[in-house]
Amino acid sequence: MGTEYSAVNTTWTLVAAALVFFMQAGFAMVETGFTRAKNAGNIIMKNLMDFCIGTPLFFLIGFGIMFGAGNGFFGWLDPAIQQSYSEILPTGVPKWAYVIFQTVFCATSATIVSGAMAERTKFISYCIYSAFISGIIYPITGHWIWGGGWLSSLGFHDFAGSTAVHMVGGVCALVGAIILGPRIGKYDKDGKPKAILGHSLTLGALGVFILWFCWFGFNGGSTVSMEGGAIESAGHIFMTTNLAAAVATVTAMIFTWLRYGKPDISMTLNASLAGLVAITAGCDTVSPIGSAIIGIIAGFVVVLGIEVLDKKFHIDDPVGAVGVHCFNGAIGTICVGLFAHEEFGDWGKNAGLFYGGGAKLLGVQLLGVACVLVFVAVIITILFQILKHTIGLRCSTEEEMRGLDVTEHAIASSYADFMPMPPAVLTGISNGSVNTETAFNVSVEKAISVEHMPAKPVTSEPKASAGSKPDDKPPLTEIVMFFNQNKFEAMKAAMNEIGVMGMTVTQVMGCGTQKGRTKYYRGVKINDVNLLPKIKLETVVAAVPVEKVLETAKKVLYTGHIGDGKIFVYDVRDALKVRTGETGYDALQGVD
Repeated sequence: MGTEYSAVNTTWTLVAAALVFFMQAGFAMVETGFTRAKNAGNIIMKNLMDFCIGTPLFFLIGFGIMFGAGNGFFGWLDPAIQQSYSEILPTGVPKWAYVIFQTVFCATSATIVSGAMAERTKFISYCIYSAFISGIIYPITGHWIWGGGWLSSLGFHDFAGSTAVHMVGGVCALVGAIILGPRIGKYDKDGKPKAILGHSLTLGALGVFILWFCWFGFNGGSTVSMEGGAIESAGHIFMTTNLAAAVATVTAMIFTWLRYGKPDISMTLNASLAGLVAITAGCDTVSPIGSAIIGIIAGFVVVLGIEVLDKKFHIDDPVGAVGVHCFNGAIGTICVGLFAHEEFGDWGKNAGLFYGGGAKLLGVQLLGVACVLVFVAVIITILFQILKHTIGLRCSTEEEMRGLDVTEHAIASSYADFMPMPPAVLTGISNGSVNTETAFNVSVEKAISVEHMPAKPVTSEPKASAGSKPDDKPPLTEIVMFFNQNKFEAMKAAMNEIGVMGMTVTQVMGCGTQKGRTKYYRGVKINDVNLLPKIKLETVVAAVPVEKVLETAKKVLYTGHIGDGKIFVYDVRDALKVRTGETGYDALQGVD
């Protein structure tokens, strides 16, 4: 039997399957990075369970529904894949190699949904509808397109799954986001969207790079062969896949730069995925020029699609899953009817409209997209409504406010023992920390805005401390500074240089009277109270003059722009060093 198989084709199929499986990590990073830290563990758990629930279900019933001998609409059930499937297996590829290749595609479709429904979905409900997508919805539509069903018999072309995988998942995501409703605080009383920033663009970018890399297996691996003409086809597919993604990314960068005044990072990251989704249907049959045009279209579609959903229809999609997968899955599939080139692909000499093939292929593509969209929307709506009115689809208000990590999974934080601030803050505090002093009866004497500080230092008249003699010991003064994180190292060094040894440093969120600078996040103008990460540095001084501390701080922090920070000066009535019992000026001296 072994002589019937091709080592090259089998190896290529299995490598591609491994790459597509690793897309789960990419989706997990994108979704986690574009949502808040309090839900990070919940997002990771969902992406894990998509694959782990979908795998046995696709094995038990999904593969048979998708590829089993049946009719044009439904393959017959084949529990645990007992049939040989010799008639549909790629040349030289064993059954189980093909089964695992199809399994990882199924898991990809299911995982798309979690991003649009993030931060407010019950975990048990998520597991149920993810199972339904993997076991029923995806296999049925997959049968129509890839399993010998009615769409494939009409000539519908979706090489690697712009519709079969991405639009199916994107439609489920859209319906779910509509039925769930927006996250708490997403829209004001007038329906104006508010930006809810994701906690890590770094994770989001990592996810995009992982997905881009794995997409070469997603599209290129769909040849399921590396012999004969498939070798040239695979190289062509790699080229069109990469070119569409790159052009979509550049398009979105320029478009958001013109639209918002600055290039939007999260939208640009989404555009990379949008280009990949859009080219997936026709990567084998469009020319490189055609793939670049599809990339341009995808770059515009993803930005405008996310904006329209958010601003016009008030559909809250935290990661842009609908814009990326639903809209661009549909557009990419339709584009096959426009840009298919008879020179490429071995599926038939049927060119698109722009290459003299007429409107036939375009019509089939439009019909396929419309039918899949309607079928999936109807079925998933019924399922979501059943869940909503039985066990519940959305978590409670209290659970959403606290975060799903703690309420659904009983973990305090996905970042336990990690303080999200520069490492120097954790290790760079000098001797004699104010943490060991007890200060009380503090009154504000001055509040200074750094960006408006005059050229000459603001001085303070010395005042006697109640815990020391006014004639021979200076008073105690607390200075509290709020400033940008990137200034901490310079501030720490400057304070040490002038003799300020005791400091307490924390990371806080806040803004001044300007409410932070006007910014955009995913196309939404951030012009309400914008709490930005800041460093709060507290120190109590006596021997070092207050004027010297203020002037030094100004030199370090001043840029003249909004957000330089503020400094508050307090009178301290007394201080107590717990270990020695010393008070007043004496409590601040020496090493504690």
